[in-house]
Amino acid sequence: MSLSEFELIQQFFANSGTPRADVRLGVGDDCAILAVPTGKELVVSIDTLVEGVHFFKGTDPALLGHKALAVNLSDLAAMGAKPAWVTLALTLPSVDKDWLTAFCRGFSQLATAHGVQLIGGDTTKGPLNISIQAHGFVEAGAALRRDGAQLGDLIYVTGTLGDAGLALQGAGSMDIPVVAQSRLDCPTPRLTEGQALVGLANAAIDISDGLLSDLGHICDASGVGATLYIDDLPCSQPVRDYIKKNDDWSLPLSAGDDYELCITVPPEKQVEVRQLAMSFECGLTQIGRIEAASGIRCLLANGRQLQPCFSGYEHFSTES
Repeated sequence: MSLSEFELIQQFFANSGTPRADVRLGVGDDCAILAVPTGKELVVSIDTLVEGVHFFKGTDPALLGHKALAVNLSDLAAMGAKPAWVTLALTLPSVDKDWLTAFCRGFSQLATAHGVQLIGGDTTKGPLNISIQAHGFVEAGAALRRDGAQLGDLIYVTGTLGDAGLALQGAGSMDIPVVAQSRLDCPTPRLTEGQALVGLANAAIDISDGLLSDLGHICDASGVGATLYIDDLPCSQPVRDYIKKNDDWSLPLSAGDDYELCITVPPEKQVEVRQLAMSFECGLTQIGRIEAASGIRCLLANGRQLQPCFSGYEHFSTES
């Protein structure tokens, strides 16, 4: 027996995530009713994942539920925000109860881990795509932004770069390293790290479209440029093996889907940031410096300047 839209919502989504006291009215009405805590600002982001563009047909629905939420929480992490609520708009070709059960399991596990409640959304019939809007809180005036980088700032990134790109490059192969496939399918939003860096970092962004592209957004918004020290980029051993074999730095520089944080920090806070980084399980690596000259320069250890012929992912770059 098929489910109606409202039965589907009640069965699979009505109780997703963690119940929160600041949700006065959640799933089930025309709108949610929410209470923003005194002294906080509301930070809001939305992302859409489309089958065949952001994920492959046949992707494990539990991993897809996790990733769909993780990429939105990563945006909140880049602002230094603490997540609170999400809405979900889900377009489905048909109602597959097994698929929905697995999707909701992956989604709810991550939501519960970060104290997030699903407060509403929509379900429609059509080609599979997932849109999630995430809401979080920051202290008034304290959010990390792209436009705050200053001359002389040191550039840092969390985690490692290029793993998800390595998995995408080898899609369909049996030789993809486990660490790379895991980073692609099940990214970790760096929420703890982003919140800890509030008051220390001048600017931040999450690396979703590639380091060069996303750092470029910081530079453009802040009216500055940057130099990257390429040999200092944090890479897993499989990515380092790829670079050595192919003399190709495109994975850590331009591959997307890493969902790490890129931040800029004033030099006088370098010691404090290094001490803080010791508590980060994912690590924090200094990779460059903000400068006055526009553009991003990529320097190798031998002093040679790399001239990348690649940039980050751009949805409409192939249109005429």
